[in-house]
Amino acid sequence: MNRGIGITDDIFWVGENDYETALFENIWPLPRGVSYNAYLIRDEKTVLVDAVKRGYVTDMVSKVKPLMGEGRQLDYLVINHMEPDHSGAITTLRNIFPRMTILGNKKTLEFLGEFYGITEGTREVADGEQLETGRHKLSFHLTPMVHWPETMMTFDETDGVLFSGDAFGGFGVLPGGIFDDEVDLDFFEEETLRYFTNIVGKFSKMVQKAIAKLDGVPVKIICPTHGPVWRSDPQRIIQTYSRWAAQETEPGVVIVYASMYGNTGTMIESVSRGLAEVGMDKVRIHNLSRTHVSFILNDIWRYNTFLFGTPTYNTKCFPLMDNFLRLLRNISLQDRSIGLVGTYGWSGGGVKELQAYVEDAKHTLVEPVLEARCSPTPGDLENCRELGRRLAAAAQGSGN
Repeated sequence: MNRGIGITDDIFWVGENDYETALFENIWPLPRGVSYNAYLIRDEKTVLVDAVKRGYVTDMVSKVKPLMGEGRQLDYLVINHMEPDHSGAITTLRNIFPRMTILGNKKTLEFLGEFYGITEGTREVADGEQLETGRHKLSFHLTPMVHWPETMMTFDETDGVLFSGDAFGGFGVLPGGIFDDEVDLDFFEEETLRYFTNIVGKFSKMVQKAIAKLDGVPVKIICPTHGPVWRSDPQRIIQTYSRWAAQETEPGVVIVYASMYGNTGTMIESVSRGLAEVGMDKVRIHNLSRTHVSFILNDIWRYNTFLFGTPTYNTKCFPLMDNFLRLLRNISLQDRSIGLVGTYGWSGGGVKELQAYVEDAKHTLVEPVLEARCSPTPGDLENCRELGRRLAAAAQGSGN
């Protein structure tokens, strides 16, 4: 989109769509891209709230300048978050608008100097501090560790617009429309959950604190730094984020497995059959060798019961399963029920690694734990079906 889009009479979206980056943070797939949202407040003083990734600054400025009008300068740049997908444009913006004052909290300004060597033309803002720009009055609300230590939100008290930083944002470019009532919300809610689980979920307790801090703030529109602007129903995304941060789950079984030569996969098929026999239809199956963990984490966060399966590889879990368990430890999942299966040849150990994860994370183990030598016997497969039935019972809350 090569022009700014009005959000209110004098607040405009001046962001950019990134169709080119394959991996966000060089980790998470972007099959439908990502937006970098920035916002211009046109008032007696002009304010840019957040910026864009370094390679997109020229296009962003081509939106900003016509909206400000001939000869006007940018007075303020508000930095809600210093991660380079938002701050990468700052050095160029300072060159284009040398008189602009950069506003951020104490930790923001520390990062600003460390990332870009900028220490002058800045102003520290405190929690709850206000800035009048003419008709508009902005207030600054520190929300540390959502998901960096300097994160904050900026609230325009005049129009009820919350510039929320990365909170309430998601993956996916904005396809012409930028508002929640202009886009496919089913897609964006799924991509927002994926963003949450991949980027923010580890800091869920801090997300809950940030949401509590918003209680009583008369928010009419939410403008995040990624994804759609929530103007028709901003409470929808706040409530959704609140559920995710509280790790509220749905009944369902997520199967995550690796299989070198198909034997662990055969056990997975039998467990799946056991699930079907008792009517469990909310089943998501992921082969770690084919599905990126970004999408697996989505389902892991949504549903309450898992099955993990792995062959033994050099006395340990299959390497992709080992990496997956490290990710799970990092995001601090809570209160799940988990079943375990696996295979081994000359030495066991893979399933033992799975058991250690369940014990360390204090999840509920659904028995029996099943490990077949070389290939599963008919008895092993019958036990797998029984495990499937027990996983279904756990998912529905009727015990192990």
